[in-house]
Amino acid sequence: MVKQMSRDFLIFGSPLIEEAEIEEVLATLRSGWLGTGPKVQEFEKEFKAYKQSPYAIALNSCTASIHLSILAAGIGPGDEVITTAMTFCSTVNAIIHSGATPILADCDRETQCIDPHSIRSKITPKTKAILPVHFAGNACNMSAIMGIANEFKLKLIEDCAHSIETTYKGQHVGTFGDFGCFSFYVTKSLVTGEGGMVTTKQKENADKIKTLALHGMTADAWKRFSDDGYKHYQVVYPGFKYNMMDIQAAMGIHQLKRIERNWQRRKEIWDKYNEAFADLNNIALPASACSDTKHAYHLYTIIVDKAKTGISRDDFLKAMTKDNIGTGVHYRSIPTHKYYQDTFLWKPDDYPNSFYIGERTVSLPLSAKLTDDEVHNVINTVKSILS
Repeated sequence: MVKQMSRDFLIFGSPLIEEAEIEEVLATLRSGWLGTGPKVQEFEKEFKAYKQSPYAIALNSCTASIHLSILAAGIGPGDEVITTAMTFCSTVNAIIHSGATPILADCDRETQCIDPHSIRSKITPKTKAILPVHFAGNACNMSAIMGIANEFKLKLIEDCAHSIETTYKGQHVGTFGDFGCFSFYVTKSLVTGEGGMVTTKQKENADKIKTLALHGMTADAWKRFSDDGYKHYQVVYPGFKYNMMDIQAAMGIHQLKRIERNWQRRKEIWDKYNEAFADLNNIALPASACSDTKHAYHLYTIIVDKAKTGISRDDFLKAMTKDNIGTGVHYRSIPTHKYYQDTFLWKPDDYPNSFYIGERTVSLPLSAKLTDDEVHNVINTVKSILS
């Protein structure tokens, strides 16, 4: 075991926040406009320009983005949506909350992204959409997935929570299908504390999502308290409270300005890890970018298999924590959770690649905030535990 160190605990996924964000938030607080307003509009404008998307709608989470995308696609009770067994629970929960039925496909063991062959095997007459997850910053095989979606006339909703910077064959993920859903959670590469965004090509989709996100009120209802005078509104859907606040957008505006610089720093750390761990033959390192793909370098995941390392994944996590280094697990496979087993009768063994990864995966610290000394400490600790 690694000897306990005296250094401060290294928080997993701690974001890089700079003075520009802090000053923008303070200016927003002083303005008195804290809810959905001009900062959100500015953030949406800058994000859609970055993603080269006709429309972008800021929301309070990626979960909300997926949920509203499903509803805007006209999907509900009696419909099926295929997604991956290797994802965070929010992907599946959003399908459930829409009234549709989630159908799981297995992932590719190397890339950890959804396997197109498994998608094809799950299609039924009830299938209405595919919801692929661009995992850890890598892109799914969009050529194959788009081919399936077009062949069966299915909606395509991309979960891009890990993949703001990711491109596939020169095109930004989140712009291939009908909707792209992004996360600005505190551990992501663009941070607003909590927050999300939907990209879409169609104005009618954008308008419906914007309306659904704010109680189902007619467009621009947020302006009803503006200095132009009170605006009456109509409720046209039984909507939700999913809107983003200007306080959040104030952070996002400046985070977006530095997105490529921060991506470059994470790539440097990724490369340092790859070089340092190249001689550790008892673990599997994360897959490199797929062909013609720009990787977002969101998660650096290693596979700790006790049969090869002599230590279980969970004991490895404990050893890292003992040495004051935070880690993550992304993720245990969806069918291992009790609710889904009881509700859908899913069995982990039916999704062998996802199950294998979920019982052995570890995410090491990877943030633009990390110093070279902190990266060095992570490397030394991992080597000490696994050597």
